[in-house]
Amino acid sequence: MSQVVASMAGSVWKIFVAVGDQVEEGQDVVILESMKMEIPIAAESSGVVKQIYVQEGDFVNEGDVLLELE
Repeated sequence: MSQVVASMAGSVWKIFVAVGDQVEEGQDVVILESMKMEIPIAAESSGVVKQIYVQEGDFVNEGDVLLELE
């Protein structure tokens, strides 16, 4: 199992995946918005989305787990 974490603090602007989706390494899964910039967060490994811990509009801190892959 691997976790996708926030690389910086910001608001969750868009979630591109749902539970059960197949994700490839390097695929953007979430877009964070911070200081009017959009920051794409990519999966570091391939897998299936097991759980999503955030919703669009949530504020996250650097290092917070966004979703989990199996």
